[in-house]
Amino acid sequence: MAFYRAQGELPRQRHTALRRPDGGVFYEELMGEEGFSSDSSLLYHRGLPSAISDAQPWEFTWSQETQPNHPLLPRHLKLHDLFAAGETGADAVTGRRLVLGNGDVRISYVVADAPSPWYRNGIGDECVYVERGAARVETVFGAFDVVEGDYLIVPRATTHRWLPVVAGDEGFAEPLRAYAIEGNSHIAPPKRYLSRYGQLLEHAPYCERDLRGPEGPLLAEDIGAESSTPTEVYVKHRVGGGQIVGTIYTYPYHPLDVVGWDGCLYPYAFNVADFMPITGKVHQPPPVHQVFEGTNFVVCNFVPRKVDYHEASIPVPYYHSNVDSDEIMFYVDGDYEARKGSGIGKGSISLHPGGHAHGPQPGAYENSIGVHEFDELAVMVDTFRPMELGEAGAVVDDGLYAWSWVGGR
Repeated sequence: MAFYRAQGELPRQRHTALRRPDGGVFYEELMGEEGFSSDSSLLYHRGLPSAISDAQPWEFTWSQETQPNHPLLPRHLKLHDLFAAGETGADAVTGRRLVLGNGDVRISYVVADAPSPWYRNGIGDECVYVERGAARVETVFGAFDVVEGDYLIVPRATTHRWLPVVAGDEGFAEPLRAYAIEGNSHIAPPKRYLSRYGQLLEHAPYCERDLRGPEGPLLAEDIGAESSTPTEVYVKHRVGGGQIVGTIYTYPYHPLDVVGWDGCLYPYAFNVADFMPITGKVHQPPPVHQVFEGTNFVVCNFVPRKVDYHEASIPVPYYHSNVDSDEIMFYVDGDYEARKGSGIGKGSISLHPGGHAHGPQPGAYENSIGVHEFDELAVMVDTFRPMELGEAGAVVDDGLYAWSWVGGR
C-alpha cells in the first residue's frame, strides 16, 4: 500500500545511525517487495534481525496437500461443520484447515480461542477476514484490535501473532472465526483504483481514511515480556517443487524489538462496512465488488446494497461461464437471493469451477424481478488457475450441490 507512515524513533535521514541512549546503534532493516523495486519500509531493531540460535522443522497440524476437483463439479462446502461447538484449544495459525488451494492462493478456515505462536508467512501476503469474534494481533510494526467484518492485510515475512478474545469476554458472543486467504504474491488494492502515484482514486469504493494502520511501535516490555527472552517464530515457506513446509526459528531475543519504522509497506485493516458498493441501472458484474487483488486472483465482497433500478432489470446474476477462472464465494451473512433453495447458508462456500456454466438457483432469476435491495454479505475469491480441494474442503463437501439446478439426483 503506497501510503507513507512513520512511527516511533527514526534518524532524520535514512541509512544513517540511530543512536541508543548508551551511544550504541539500533539496527536498520529494509523490508521491501520485488527486491529493491517496489514498496518498502525501514525498521530499526534493538537486536540483529538475522540472528537465530536454532531451526527445527514445523510439523503442520493439518495436511497442506490438495486433490484435483475431478470429475469437474460445482461444490458446496459447509465450513461451520469443521469445528465442533465448544471445541477449544485451536489457535489462528496452527489451527487453520486448508479448504481450497492452488499455486497462487490458498484458503483456510479456523475457529480459534487460544493464542497463536509468533508467525511469519515467507510465501506471500495474507488477507484474513474476521467472520465472527475479535482478536488482538501483535506485529513488529505495532498492534491491531480486529473485530467482525475486518480484513487484515499482513505483508509477506511480517512477524506477528493472534490473541483471540474468548467467547463471552468483552461482549463478544462467539469465538474468533477467521477466513484466511494466503497468497503466493503480494495482496493490494486493484490497480484500476489507484493513481499512477498510488493514491486511491475517486471511483474507488474506499479510500485511505478507511484503512487502519498498526498502533505502535510495540516492544516486548509493552506486553510484559523480557526483551532478552529467546522466542520461537513459526515460518511457513516453500521448498523445491513448490511443496509448502514450515520451520521453527528460535531467536535469542523477543521479536518485538522495533523502536521505530517508516515507509509504505506495513499491515493494515479495513472493515467491510466501509466498502461503498457501486450499483447501476442493470446488473453490475463482479469487478465492481472488488476490494483486493494478488497475482492470478482477486478478492471481492458483496455487501448490503440497493440494486438495479431499470424497470425490467433482473437483479440476480445472469447465468455465466467462468471461462478463465474458478469462483469461490464465502457466505457470511444475510439472505443470498441467487442461492435460495440450494442449501447454502451462513458459513457456506460455493465453488463454481472454470468450464461450468453457473448462475441462480431455479426460480431465483424470475423472482428477483422488482427487488430493490439485497441484504447479503459475502467474500468472493476468483482465481485464474483451477482450485483444488484441501483436506478440510474434502471433509465438508455436501455432495449434493452439483445437482441442485435439476432438483437433486
